[in-house]
Amino acid sequence: MTDPFSALPAAAKSIEPFTISVSDSDISELQILLKHSRVAPPSYESSQEDRRYGVTASWLANAKDIWLNNFDCCIVDNNDTFNMHFVALFSKNPDAIPLLCLHGWPGSFLEFLPLMSNVKSEYDPSNLPYHVIVPSLPGYTFSSGPPAHRNLDTRDATRIIDKLMSNLGFEAGYLVTGGDIGSRIARLLAANYDSCKGIHINFCPLRSPPANLEDSLSEPDRQLVERGRNFLTTGAAYAMEHGTRTSTIGLILSSSPLALLAWIGEKFLEWTDEDPSLDTMLEAVSLYWYTSTISRCLYPYRERFEGKTHLHDAPELHVKDKPFGYSLFPKELIPSPKAWVETTGDLEFFKEHSKGGHFAAMERPKEMLEDLEAFMDVVRAKGLFK
Repeated sequence: MTDPFSALPAAAKSIEPFTISVSDSDISELQILLKHSRVAPPSYESSQEDRRYGVTASWLANAKDIWLNNFDCCIVDNNDTFNMHFVALFSKNPDAIPLLCLHGWPGSFLEFLPLMSNVKSEYDPSNLPYHVIVPSLPGYTFSSGPPAHRNLDTRDATRIIDKLMSNLGFEAGYLVTGGDIGSRIARLLAANYDSCKGIHINFCPLRSPPANLEDSLSEPDRQLVERGRNFLTTGAAYAMEHGTRTSTIGLILSSSPLALLAWIGEKFLEWTDEDPSLDTMLEAVSLYWYTSTISRCLYPYRERFEGKTHLHDAPELHVKDKPFGYSLFPKELIPSPKAWVETTGDLEFFKEHSKGGHFAAMERPKEMLEDLEAFMDVVRAKGLFK
């Protein structure tokens, strides 16, 4: 049965249906590699149940057993434009606002499926006041790239994503929301493309405290800043590996599904407010494995070490003359206080939450959707979408 939200906008062009499938040989290969992958014997570090040194040997052994013997990965159908994959909910409301939703690493379009499920339970295509478009970033899952013969960076990815929105018929204007790497691409869209009419983010790391603002922090905001500093001290070594030895870590993690599970599973456990289900983590890792994503998707990390724009207080990423919204979740990796975020643009929407972490759309889909709808109300009031 055709999903009622799958009807493309009338102006869409170069869009073709795409059916996801995993070959029996790929499944068999994964099972063989898992079966013969050893879990190291317990050590002092791998026996700490608070995970202060990373995932435990017992967690990895249990996850391996379930992945091998009790897990079936099933992913929904969606659409593909040339080599850019996306999932979407399209409204039949002529006044619907296009909302572009961008993930990061080690995320994927899967992050937004709980939020999209909430949308489908609240609306039908005739009264949905917005479109929801969730692409896989270039180099991630079913989107192709980067090319092997030349460099690709987040500015290239930004241009490709804007072209996707144009092909969908939204060149007149759309809004964007993003976390992690997606928040950086969202800023690049807002700063460089007139078609991007407004930006909402839930991740806003800064290079340094804004002048004269650190001493006036409230105690709750001081705790947020301290959390970010602790992460940079004890939790960010993975990013240096990604950014400086991109090839090595990509080759290593592509050689063993168990290694990939440990590397990504640690992030889902440490970066969330509450541990996700093991099924959620295995779905994410299976998607990366079957699509050979891990060796293709790390290019954004190199920019930090190649002198390119990385953090949100760069002047060229300042949000000017466009609606700007920020949702703050307490267990974000580097949670920036409202006063600090206000120095990076004209903040017109802000909401601070009591629960939630780095994968906000996955962890707190109800709250995230409420924030996005409230932000869109701000945009409508400004008359940017007729």
